[in-house]
Amino acid sequence: MKNVLKQISILALSIVMVAAFSSCEATRNANNKQKGAVIGTAGGAILGAIIGNNVGKGGNGEIGAVIGGVVGGTAGVLIGNRMDNQAKKIEEEIPGAQVERVDDGIVVTFDENSGVYFDTNKYNINAASQATLDKLTGVLREYPDTDVLVIGHTDSVGADEYNMELSRKRANSVTTYFTVTKGLSSSRFTTNWFGESTPIADNSTAEGRAQNRRVNVVIVPNEKMKADAKKEAGEN
Repeated sequence: MKNVLKQISILALSIVMVAAFSSCEATRNANNKQKGAVIGTAGGAILGAIIGNNVGKGGNGEIGAVIGGVVGGTAGVLIGNRMDNQAKKIEEEIPGAQVERVDDGIVVTFDENSGVYFDTNKYNINAASQATLDKLTGVLREYPDTDVLVIGHTDSVGADEYNMELSRKRANSVTTYFTVTKGLSSSRFTTNWFGESTPIADNSTAEGRAQNRRVNVVIVPNEKMKADAKKEAGEN
């Protein structure tokens, strides 16, 4: 009877931990070395919510497939450690960027105050943005076993259709800079865009609109990293 009660207690504790990681704001900055073994395949939705993965809104529809689910067990701990190290490297190289560890991924958010921005109604990569993207390129080369999603957003000024197209052009400009100008493999990249549909701040203020005019660069483990982690953990 004691063993049964112990198993029930462990199960209940696991459910509570999953719920806490899935719903708490602190999950964005949690150390995934510690939480990876608990969450398992329950993850992915958190990352999608943060970058604007809304069904039927914008983009090419592949974003959910790229995000996938979070790897659990010992392999998840190993992946979490590698992604933690990469996030730390990005923070060191690009101090102004907002870097968040979510699920198995890294969300890097650039707005007008953090190194990658666009002139009004423009989508070309200016000199200041190039310098920031060059630094991120170096990190992506250092950690090749990852896939990258580039996602564009706008504020609410202007027509919906115009903003959707502008966010597409801006996201594609960033992807093109990585792949064509800097020579990173195009197979690593997926590009998506959501126009004004996923604001993170109040569009009625200048400060809020500046935050909403943003690009997310989302870095997730690729299949090679997952396979290597499972092999190292003896889970194959």
